Amino acid sequence: MTTTAQLDLAIFDAADIDRVGSFYAALTGWEVVRKDPHRVGIRTPAGQEVEFQLAPDHVPPEWPGSERPQQFHLDLQVDDPEAAAARAVELGATRLATGPSWITLADPAGHPFDLCRAEGVGPVMKLFAVTIDAPDASALARFYADLTGMPVTYDGPEGALLSADGKNLMFQQVGDAYTAPRWPDPAHPQQAHLDLAVADLDAGEARAVELGATRLDAGGERFRVFTDPAGHPFCLVS
Repeated sequence: MTTTAQLDLAIFDAADIDRVGSFYAALTGWEVVRKDPHRVGIRTPAGQEVEFQLAPDHVPPEWPGSERPQQFHLDLQVDDPEAAAARAVELGATRLATGPSWITLADPAGHPFDLCRAEGVGPVMKLFAVTIDAPDASALARFYADLTGMPVTYDGPEGALLSADGKNLMFQQVGDAYTAPRWPDPAHPQQAHLDLAVADLDAGEARAVELGATRLDAGGERFRVFTDPAGHPFCLVS
């Protein structure tokens, strides 16, 4: 029987988790479901969760550069990106760029996010996807599809999308400009990671390594740390 991991959380590093957690809760209208000295978690109406993890020495990404890249970002859907961007700036965001149907900003921790136009969203924002940079988006999508059982619902020149049970993971094609994190090296820090839930850590580890993950010398009784084939750390948790 093939062991399947379930997408549990996308977790972003931040030095001030109260500030960044409060920022997203106020901006999106999502519910705060966890808050302690080490983490703040929020949940979308569809049930997907995003968490902010205390990292006192967090070094923000420098978007759009490749020396210290974003690695992960959130794609948020709104009715009116301009109005939402103005509200985001009031709450502490920094406007970075404007696209045909989206606006890119940085949150108070420096993580970029996109406000994307969509019809009929209403006052509570929708999370279209947690988006992950990749040198080969199709290949990285297949790795996570095989590990989680989430199907690839789109695969095109700009990236690939996994969708299941109201949760979306997008893999954005970066190509030769991609720079991998080298966790725990502070000169090349991770910006975020995924937590994937498994029933059995040993079986989950065997499956992840079989698919191309690398086990790192970190973890605890209930979690183990790996890097995916693109170098992004992720955790298997039981």
